[in-house]
Amino acid sequence: MRVGAVIITMGNRPDELRALLDSVAKQDGDPVEVVVVGNGSPVPDVPEGVRTMELPENLGIPGGRNVGTEAFGPGGRDVDILLFLDDDGLLARHDTAELCRTAFAADPRLGIVSFRIADPETGETQRRHVPRLRAADPMRSSRVTTFLGGANAVRTRVFAEVGGLPDAFFYAHEETDLAWRALDAGWMIDYRSDMVLYHPTTAPSRHAVYHRMVARNRVWLARRNLPALLVPVYLGVWLLLTLVRRPSRSALQAWFGGFREGWATACGPRRPMKWRTVWRLTRLGRPPVI
Repeated sequence: MRVGAVIITMGNRPDELRALLDSVAKQDGDPVEVVVVGNGSPVPDVPEGVRTMELPENLGIPGGRNVGTEAFGPGGRDVDILLFLDDDGLLARHDTAELCRTAFAADPRLGIVSFRIADPETGETQRRHVPRLRAADPMRSSRVTTFLGGANAVRTRVFAEVGGLPDAFFYAHEETDLAWRALDAGWMIDYRSDMVLYHPTTAPSRHAVYHRMVARNRVWLARRNLPALLVPVYLGVWLLLTLVRRPSRSALQAWFGGFREGWATACGPRRPMKWRTVWRLTRLGRPPVI
């Protein structure tokens, strides 16, 4: 199976980007074709053979990744599998691409694989990086209902069938939006602990727009994908969880501002998932109200 990789960069981590590209180049099997997208910034020097694209403006994470996907033909169809990797990550093993080829070849309904993210110094995997509710054991692989945006592999037939990431989200929850659409179309998602991306331990709230984007996109996610009956339940649960976590006053103000924005602005096309998909998500351990 042909494998490509999409990496978006703001051009501010040239050393980390070069290390990541070296780790991709060392993968076993046929070479992985790589596209680096400068998301509103110049692309630093890259090794020969790595394609680059420089966008005149920052399109956000989903927008930048969609542009990188299209570099492999419409919907990425020139390859069978696309890896999406954060530019400050590093593939820990030389056999990750081969493991992806094997996994997708063995399971025709497997659409997306979520890698395990581990700190390069400690080997620790943060709980938030295990895409399921029962996250205490990051070494346990399983079927899941979403995936990690900067450490994953997608069968390009998924894009052909359900479309790409939602550009307007810019940052936050774009992976779950794609995951729900893929699951509704009958695809499966696996979390694989043996496919590892080294990435420094960070807090998502380091991004200035974090609280607003998380809240706005949560509303958009529900409005776009959930049956009408579940929309208030899902958002009510997340409102309660946000209050229980007792964020700072400024964070809470930003969150409520994003929540209001999510209701007041267009969310894109609404395609509510089937009730059998709701049941599938529930059987997989994460009903779409949590």
